[in-house]
Amino acid sequence: MQIILLDKVVNLGNLGEVVKVKDGYARNFLIPSGRARRATESAIKEFEVRRADLEKAAAAKLAAAQAQGDKLGGTAIKLSQKAGVDGRLFGSVTNFDIAEELTKNGYEVAKSQIRMPTGPIKLVGDSTVSVALHTDVVVEITVSVYGETA
Repeated sequence: MQIILLDKVVNLGNLGEVVKVKDGYARNFLIPSGRARRATESAIKEFEVRRADLEKAAAAKLAAAQAQGDKLGGTAIKLSQKAGVDGRLFGSVTNFDIAEELTKNGYEVAKSQIRMPTGPIKLVGDSTVSVALHTDVVVEITVSVYGETA
């Protein structure tokens, strides 16, 4: 299916590009989320009329993400979980726990923005986690996990 991108999409393209994607990806994700439209003649003409507004909105989103990234970059958060004597956690620290703690500290971060390259944290100690605020803005934070004895 040919679509026109209304926003920058990772590994696909930038604003205004006409790309070919699988039908299901377009129908189930890109079009409902407002990131793309079918690339018909009328849609392309309408896009060209609205292009300046969309570029302005995209630049504003990027600027807001960069400002938040400057505040958030290098932040360290502390979490405590129940752990055994060997330092392994009963359970794990997930992206939900990290997003919740960041929200408590005054940062607006969704759990889908937390990138944990090695999966959930299962050991006591410090770990580095990425926060993707925008497709172009990714910051690193430190998560310190302390163990509570049961």
